[in-house]
Amino acid sequence: MKAYLGIDIGSISTKGVIINEENKILASTYLWTEGNPIKAVKRLLKELEQQVQDKNIQVLGVGTTGSARKLIGTMLGACSIKNEITAHAIGTLSRHKDVNTILEIGGQDSKIILLEDGIVTDYAMNTLCAAGTGSFLSSQAKRLGVAVEDFGDIALTSQHPATIAARCTVFAESDLVHKIQMGYAKNDIIAGLCYSVAANYLNNVAKGKKIKAPVIFQGGVSKNIGVKQAFEDLLQVPVITDEDGHLMGALGSAILAKKSSKNEVFNFSISNSQFETIGKECSNCPNHCEVIIVKKDGQKLDAWGNRCPKGALLK
Repeated sequence: MKAYLGIDIGSISTKGVIINEENKILASTYLWTEGNPIKAVKRLLKELEQQVQDKNIQVLGVGTTGSARKLIGTMLGACSIKNEITAHAIGTLSRHKDVNTILEIGGQDSKIILLEDGIVTDYAMNTLCAAGTGSFLSSQAKRLGVAVEDFGDIALTSQHPATIAARCTVFAESDLVHKIQMGYAKNDIIAGLCYSVAANYLNNVAKGKKIKAPVIFQGGVSKNIGVKQAFEDLLQVPVITDEDGHLMGALGSAILAKKSSKNEVFNFSISNSQFETIGKECSNCPNHCEVIIVKKDGQKLDAWGNRCPKGALLK
């Protein structure tokens, strides 16, 4: 069976899927990057390989997206290395062909993608702090002594959500502590946090954007039904979620890999190779570029960061 691998490597989480020719997900995994994208991808490959080892498949293309897409794409010999906007749009359209607006909130960033007739017409990404993202909710969950996975269910029990300023992480935490000291019920505070995340997103990431239905909410935070409900209340339109909403970037990357495939079989044993990255300042010209060199088992794979050909000579 022909198959394709897509990886979405972010600063907080790393997602991977293997799909068949019909874009059906055969295997998937989601794990924490923990500040080491190379180590995270090695773990991801081993988990995916275990899931498909009895399915008699051949992976004929690899696609990467996310903040470390170039590094991981180089490491795996990817045939597709694309930005998050493209990958998320392709992945979402493969499931929801009529979608006009994609709301995406991940661990440390968020984005909005506007589409018309299956074409991306506009987009924006967060330029402020991470107050309206998954890492913000996780930190507040620890403060409240509640598992972040339970936030949504608890939020829906609230009749009077607290008003919490979430434009800035520092102010949000100060406001949350103030609400606790005033005696607000925990479920009202949690509901307030969910609303503040949605409001912060709409007032900043989506500012000036015309949001048209159908609207789909994805990313790790889309698993929080409290935030989903907040979006529906604020937008006054139904908001769609997908059980694989946290995997859409990886799914899009796999589909792009299928389109760019050179029919070269990917070998999962690459996870046993030793990879390292070395940062060097090039002194071959007055630019003094900071060059990143990627090595596999001691041999140079690639280098980037140089503004002239002389930087490519570094070893």
